[in-house]
Amino acid sequence: MGLLAGIRREYLFISGMRATLKRFKHIDPASPFLVTDEIEQAAGRFANNTAFVAQDESWTYAQFDAYANRVANWALGEGYAPGDTIALFSENRLDYVAIWYGLSKVGVIAALLNTQLVGKSLAHCIRVAKAKAVILEPELAEEFIKINDKENGSLPIWCLDTAPNGTRDFNAAVDASSSAKPDPQIRTHLRAKDVVLKMFTSGTTGLPKSALVTHVRAQRYMNTFSGVVNAGEKDRMLMVLPLHHATGGLCGVGTSLLTGGAIIVQRQFSASRFWDEAVSTGATMFMYVGELCRFLVNTGDTPAEHKHTIRAMIGNGLRPDVWTRFKDRFHIHKIAEFYGATEGNVGLLNADGQIGAIGRVPWYARKGFNIKLVTIDHETLTPVRGEDGFCVAAALDEDGEALGAIDPNDARFRFDGYGSKSETEKKLLRDVFEKGDLYFRTGDLMRTDRHGYYYFVDRVGDTFRWMAENVSTGEVAAAFSTFPGVSQSNVYGVEVPHYDGRAGMTSYVPGGDIDHHALYAHLADQLPVYAMPMFLREQHAAETTGTFKFKKIDLVEQGFDPQKISDPLYVLDRAAETYVPLSKTLHGQILAGKTRL
Repeated sequence: MGLLAGIRREYLFISGMRATLKRFKHIDPASPFLVTDEIEQAAGRFANNTAFVAQDESWTYAQFDAYANRVANWALGEGYAPGDTIALFSENRLDYVAIWYGLSKVGVIAALLNTQLVGKSLAHCIRVAKAKAVILEPELAEEFIKINDKENGSLPIWCLDTAPNGTRDFNAAVDASSSAKPDPQIRTHLRAKDVVLKMFTSGTTGLPKSALVTHVRAQRYMNTFSGVVNAGEKDRMLMVLPLHHATGGLCGVGTSLLTGGAIIVQRQFSASRFWDEAVSTGATMFMYVGELCRFLVNTGDTPAEHKHTIRAMIGNGLRPDVWTRFKDRFHIHKIAEFYGATEGNVGLLNADGQIGAIGRVPWYARKGFNIKLVTIDHETLTPVRGEDGFCVAAALDEDGEALGAIDPNDARFRFDGYGSKSETEKKLLRDVFEKGDLYFRTGDLMRTDRHGYYYFVDRVGDTFRWMAENVSTGEVAAAFSTFPGVSQSNVYGVEVPHYDGRAGMTSYVPGGDIDHHALYAHLADQLPVYAMPMFLREQHAAETTGTFKFKKIDLVEQGFDPQKISDPLYVLDRAAETYVPLSKTLHGQILAGKTRL
């Protein structure tokens, strides 16, 4: 059995990598062949196929390309030139991809704004993107107009569908533009190493950063997964992730768009409607992030979940505690879990379905990957350096931060940075293993086993120290997720006077009444004593980013103070083996050191 499993493991890795690398042959940073050219070729090859579907509307590839040409000619008519940036501020819609693709035909860069941005964060993104105009939906116009007046002068605002006061009618302007292909000579000076898109980090902490997405990076993302899932013209990709993020907007879109399949564009994700939508649209694939899958396994059984035709799913963040339950319940047997970041230079792919793994690098393939794991000081959040001054490599099964060796001449290992030089510098690490080398800090803790599988552990900084031990927020969240009655949980560390490190705290959304004695017993059975959360916060709903990542910064700042928090709070009572309500009196006693944790 062990021999057969080993043979299968190597076969799946080699065949998966071969299928992926086959689609990378044309990708070269110095090449004049851009992602724009690649999409144009697909549009010609699959002209009569359905390309995009949104509610009752649909476009063939030919219609998609014709609309993009109109956008390109509109941009030229308005005087925009190669290298200019126009922001796109919109939810998922039929013409979303066509707009940025059309701009790229004339060398104009699209800055894809997160629709959750407001106020200071929105103004910051517009500023660092150096946008010369914005294209937006009418529902978002009021929010943009507020910051446009205060922070950004008076950028032209082009509105989709309708044009409220203070905006210009984008639909009418595009309809009046020619659908003829613009002269390719306009972009003939561009190379694949040049920027095509500006995307923004989710902003789970601090202000979002502008990631520069080059043509070569977009090409790699769009070509990575079609071979692994054997995507083709008959496939229909259900897209519930936001198109302004790379996972959905590049990885998912490319998997179908470059192979002649259709992309079913959903405005937003709904756990209660997901399987009905999958059945009604005839979806065969979908893009996921881990929390989306957690929402689905925590919803009640529906008839549609037994009727869907989804054969494969692609995404990241599917934790082991959800993986098996999801696969067994919904019977989707091809799960292509991957690791990557919009701006990062480290990529991993789990081609054989090893539960919990984000990818694999066997010993014989190490030269083809740039990933290294180094030990981290969890107090300073910096890599540990040995007596020789170089970083200390993490051992097998030991947690370490993933670093990616930077090679600007290799499309796989480039780091194109952010719009801000100072933000770019924060992600660089020099003299790692030898003098003069340069690495990208992913900020992610991983571990690897003897077979070369990599497993995500936590974000650097999310892991905190308590009782002189390192506590993984992911481990604690996994324990919570298997307790009946908890639908979502967000784990973080909070400072407590008179104690070193940070005490664990979990904000959770209950699915019903919670038996805190039973919860204590469940967690005690799942976690070491130091990882048991000291505090609980019960919320009606969890605040997440557009890609379902939990926001923690406000929760950490509010801590466990009943005077700041109206939600029910609880504290661990080890003697009673339960969690008890945290009153203002008890809170004061903890702060004064009269009640020990």
